[in-house]
Amino acid sequence: MARRHASKDEADINITPMLDIVFIMLIFFIVTTSFTKETGADITKPVAESTQNKPRGNILVGIRSNGDVWMNGGEIDLRQVRTFVERARAENPEGEVVIIADQGTKTSDLVKVMDQIKAAGFERLTISAEQPSGA
Repeated sequence: MARRHASKDEADINITPMLDIVFIMLIFFIVTTSFTKETGADITKPVAESTQNKPRGNILVGIRSNGDVWMNGGEIDLRQVRTFVERARAENPEGEVVIIADQGTKTSDLVKVMDQIKAAGFERLTISAEQPSGA
């Protein structure tokens, strides 16, 4: 009885080019995806006629109607606003600070947050508002 030996001419599947393409696509999607940081708070913005779209890359600070301050998806103490904004500025030196205040926020709470942001070195602040529904 003759034994069969595996032939050395068997076809191998080379997946290296496919892996190269997958990694290139992965890098492409990572580089082109914009990462937006939200405040994390559920805020109802006031409506204003003079709204303008701001470019991405902003430092967002949210203030709820009860005075809670939110940043980077979590609630922070008012005394921590300066530290968080300074840290965000180190990560994104070109970014502007945008305050997203609820329409029921007290003016005193807004001014306290603005003072903390100005103490962190930002002279220009933007307060976020919604566009009217008819615009």
